[in-house]
Amino acid sequence: MKTTDLCDQFGDELQICEPIFRDYGARRTFGGRIATIQCFEDNSRVRELVAEQGEGRVLVIDAGGSMRRAVLGDMLAQRAVDNGWSGVIVYGCVRDVAALAGMQIGVKALGACPVKTEKRNEGRRDLPVRFAGVVFRPGEWLYADEDGVIVAERALE
Repeated sequence: MKTTDLCDQFGDELQICEPIFRDYGARRTFGGRIATIQCFEDNSRVRELVAEQGEGRVLVIDAGGSMRRAVLGDMLAQRAVDNGWSGVIVYGCVRDVAALAGMQIGVKALGACPVKTEKRNEGRRDLPVRFAGVVFRPGEWLYADEDGVIVAERALE
């Protein structure tokens, strides 16, 4: 479903993200239930979660807006594809952008950075995170395409 159409039909029920993201994955339109991670320059929890069955969910990563390290690269993105994740939203950076562009997953992030994270086993999962003017809550629904990212409490049809 197009985010523009969803906004027209369900506007009062939606949270609309500020337009801060760039597209990196091959899938430009994606959506699903939200799973969250809050981490800063450590993608240990991202590695754990993409190893789980995604079941069409969207992983929302609050990386604190860091532009110094990438919390998602080609290997973790491929694991997400293999395990059935629909997409990933990163409030921070990704890397391996040429490889991400060919992967059948939606990826939106603030930017790209070639530097990997440190592995300190820090970060938290399954909690509300806030960025881009929106609160992302686990279990709610995210819809994304070239026009933007929206969040709803329920599935929209």
